[in-house]
Amino acid sequence: MDSEPLIFSGRSNPELADKICENLSLTQGAIDLRTFSDGEIWAKYKDNIRGRDVYIIQSTHPPAENLMELLIMLDAAKRASAKRVTAVMPYFGYARQDRKDQPRVSISAKLTANLITVAGADRVITMDLHAAQIQGFFDIPLDHLYASPVFTVLFKNKFDDFVVVSPDVGGMKLARSYANRLNAGLVVIDKRRPQHNIAEAMNIIGEVKNKNVLIVDDLIDTGGTFVSAIKALKERGAKKIFGAVTHALLSDDAVKRIDESEIDALYVTDSIPLRDLSSKKIIVRSSSELLSEAIIRSFQNESISSLFEIDKDKI
Repeated sequence: MDSEPLIFSGRSNPELADKICENLSLTQGAIDLRTFSDGEIWAKYKDNIRGRDVYIIQSTHPPAENLMELLIMLDAAKRASAKRVTAVMPYFGYARQDRKDQPRVSISAKLTANLITVAGADRVITMDLHAAQIQGFFDIPLDHLYASPVFTVLFKNKFDDFVVVSPDVGGMKLARSYANRLNAGLVVIDKRRPQHNIAEAMNIIGEVKNKNVLIVDDLIDTGGTFVSAIKALKERGAKKIFGAVTHALLSDDAVKRIDESEIDALYVTDSIPLRDLSSKKIIVRSSSELLSEAIIRSFQNESISSLFEIDKDKI
């Protein structure tokens, strides 16, 4: 058995890959990635990976070339006779299209899972899927990590009268795990979404008056839902408001919306590189230690259940 894994990075988030290799005291594998003038992507492993355990770190946020690059890297690794190829996807793109919610639409999350499997992945490591059932879309092993340990350390025993808020009913399980870890109350916002990327906060279920609040979610895109939640909570008498969101897509004017809102601080991970670093309210917490531990345990065929359990006995 080889003494160490081989870690390669795509171009979607090289900074995170560098941190992971630094944590593991490993040198990142050499790969040549090019984009031709017509837009086609080309990949060649410079290192010999025959019979080796290969880990490819690549988030699949927009543009779609990030996903295509991952598929090409997987195919190249398989054709180079790697023993086992693991796709480490800190952010799994297309996860919001996880069901057929209206006629004549694609279940793109399932399609993406199929593509990754057919391209040659033997295993997938990802973090805070938008919908947990996406794990069942894969016919290969998938390790689903949770970023909650990255954030809960910031708030443990720091505030009295602390409550955790889910911005929608779908995030209740995630919010409950945070509440259990922080010994805090639980609140949910009942929202209505009239169209894509537009949400209206409707009813707050739970008490937030004179409470310090932590809003948790798996991702933030345009920030509309999040800012609506902040406004509704302030109107109901919340004191300090914080946010903990794993994947910071922050499209359109999301950063401006966050900065102009009454939130005290929004903590996000580096699963996606921030395009706008000028915000005074958005603070990045690295997920590299969590991912590093998952990689090394996977390589050594050890259990990583302690990394992705979210208080199953309390849910």
